[in-house]
Formats: sequence, structure tokens, C-alpha cells
Amino acid sequence: MTTILDLRQIQRDLSELRERKALVFGSEGHRFKLNPPLDEKGIRDFERDHGVSLPQDYRYFLSSIGNGGAGPFYGIFSLGKMDGLAGKTVSWREGDGLIGSLRSPFPLRESWNDLTELRALEGLSVDSTEFERELEKYEAAHWDSSRMNGALPISHMGCALRVWLVVTGDEAGFLWRDGRADDSGISPLLLRDGSKARFASWYLEWLSDALIGVEEK
Repeated sequence: MTTILDLRQIQRDLSELRERKALVFGSEGHRFKLNPPLDEKGIRDFERDHGVSLPQDYRYFLSSIGNGGAGPFYGIFSLGKMDGLAGKTVSWREGDGLIGSLRSPFPLRESWNDLTELRALEGLSVDSTEFERELEKYEAAHWDSSRMNGALPISHMGCALRVWLVVTGDEAGFLWRDGRADDSGISPLLLRDGSKARFASWYLEWLSDALIGVEEK
């Protein structure tokens, strides 16, 4: 079943959250405000440059609702942006060490968390050359950008944990949680009912939860 994003309803819900000064995790950054939408040319240029077609629900959000802004966690990134230092957003590019090849298929179908190289550090002195060598080996494998081929970052969860949207491969349209920063691996992002999250369902569930939280106070 397709989840529909209703522009006017989203605007009403965000307005209510602003007016009631809702205390929602991460909202101090976006204050329940959306960025202006991105024009069709901007979206087409991005798709052409990266050789992808953005999922329809996400594409509609960018073109008709907002090019980032209010959303789950610390909000939705503008297209082509991600979290940088000191809470600022920065432009990303393929092959920058974190972003893989968007036109290549996303490699995962189930959760991944290989800590084999990390376990090799156990028992080693942190001051030893061997420790440094094994740590570098672990980080190179763990953070290999090809692990996120076919996906782009859309939200920062805090502490370098992120939500990615798959745009190429069997998982296209689904969201994945990147927990490599705290060694919790890469896994499908799930909704409350345990189903795999797509952009629209995830966004609307966040709005619903935020409004319920306001009503309960």
C-alpha cells in the first residue's frame, strides 16, 4: 500500500508542533520548519549526475513539501547534504570516503555487523604497533564506502549515526540505519509495527508520534 504525503496536513501538523513548543528529540535544530521545495530541474540534475531515479515519495517531498528541514531525529538533509562539524551541514560527493557509488546496487538484504577485525584488538596493548595496525585494518573494512553503495544519507540520528535511503538495487525505496559509529552495524530501519520503513511512512509516523507526545502533556 502506498503512503501518501499530504502537503497541507503536514504543514498543519508542523504548525501545531511549533505553536505548542513541542519537546521532540532533535527539534531544536529544525524547529519544525521546512526548507523551501527544490525545483524539478534541481532534482533532475541530481538524478542525471548520479545515474539514479529517486524514490517517488522522497522525490515528491523534495519537490512539493520541502528540500529538507523538519523531520525525524535532527531533521531531513537537503538533497546532496549531510551532517558536518559543529552541527553544520556540508555537501557530500561520491567517493569522499563515506558515500559510495549511488548507481551501484545497495549490497545488503539483511542486517550486517562484522566485528571480526575489532575482536582482533582484544588483549593487545593500546600503545603497540600491532594494535594500531589492527585498528586501521578494522576501520578500513568497517567504513569502506562501498558498504553504502546505492544509498544516500537523509538524516542524522546523533553521534554520527545516520539514516540512509536506498536508491539502487533490490532495497530501493527502503530506509536503513547506519550504526557503524557505535559498532551496531547497518540494518533495515523499522516502523513501530516491525515493517520496513519507506520515506513517507517513516516521516508520517514521526509526525504522529510527535503530536501524540504533545497531547499527552
